[in-house]
Amino acid sequence: MNTYSENVHFIELDEKELILVGTAHVSSKSVDEVKQVIERERPDTVCIELCEGRYRNLTDNERWKNSNIIQIIKDGKAMLLLVNLILSSYQKRLAEQFNIKPGQEMMQGIASAKEVGAELCLADRDLQTTMMRLWRRFGWWGKLKLFFQLLLSMFMDEEMSEEELEKMKSSDMLTAALEDLSVSFPDIKSILIDERDQYLAQKIKEASGNKVVAVLGAGHIPGVKQELFLEHDLEALSQVPPPSPLSKVLGWGIPILILLLIASTFSVDRGAGIDQVAAWIIWNGSLAAIGALLAFAHPLSILTAMVASPITSLNPLLAAGWFAGLTEAIIRKPLVQDFENIAQDINSIKGFWNNKVTHILLVVALANIGSSLGAMLGGLEVIRHFLNTFL
Repeated sequence: MNTYSENVHFIELDEKELILVGTAHVSSKSVDEVKQVIERERPDTVCIELCEGRYRNLTDNERWKNSNIIQIIKDGKAMLLLVNLILSSYQKRLAEQFNIKPGQEMMQGIASAKEVGAELCLADRDLQTTMMRLWRRFGWWGKLKLFFQLLLSMFMDEEMSEEELEKMKSSDMLTAALEDLSVSFPDIKSILIDERDQYLAQKIKEASGNKVVAVLGAGHIPGVKQELFLEHDLEALSQVPPPSPLSKVLGWGIPILILLLIASTFSVDRGAGIDQVAAWIIWNGSLAAIGALLAFAHPLSILTAMVASPITSLNPLLAAGWFAGLTEAIIRKPLVQDFENIAQDINSIKGFWNNKVTHILLVVALANIGSSLGAMLGGLEVIRHFLNTFL
């Protein structure tokens, strides 16, 4: 008989007993309930809503020491890492308000599983995969809106009541952070909730043993309960879709078009062609530099963004922010303590800007945004000069 709260759900499936524990990610009550359920039920396996990367983040305090910021920039992962850190800061600020360690209910699940001798199953999809699948669904404007929505969340310091905290049991932390965007972008719910419900359900079903306890954000409970009775392809849910053919065509087609328009104008009116080149360089360089400046980049990093942007905007495989960030990383090389202090520094705006690692990521992101805006406005100027020449 279920003597627990309404957040604990018992399901019989294929001779297995599945016990789903719905939690609020920053609730002390959830921590106590996770401990109580696992110790009483003594399951064969405990599934927790973590992927390998998030598990390491919670359990390995030394994880940042081995990070290579230059390699992160070269791999084009700076923006994704920055978004992840901003999301982490959102969760940590809420947790600090209630004197709770973020992810404590998951840590309790790990500890209790070990205590009762249960196997531990990391049941969530890799966070990078989830963010990349989300990123690929957005156009340029959607990505920009997503980034600034998250960045602005760092400036909000609203107090949350216990009642409001309990309401967060209707959504997990990632979804709560992106709730406003979900109105404009329905795909957010599909990727953050629906797909992960399917992934979690399949992992829970495949967990070893006849009795399984799953510790999940309560917002996943309704979906997981439904998806448990269906079959899902974990490999398909783990794939990052390649860029669409249209994006590849546009990525190379627009730069080629810009170059053709400039060459055509030069063939008729050399002065107008020079004006096109000047407009392209000025718009690209100045806005990329402004982006780096807004991130308080070193003067040489700002200059690098300015020089690189007119060139990188003609090559979809390159980005001005990468070069500005690499320059920043060389000049203001992060120390071991910067990596060690990331977890603490992301809790405040000042810390985010002062930490050399997160500061470099901001330089990359804001220089790239400035460069993209510059390419758009510079391209419009090239088109205007072309039309004035031939019409």
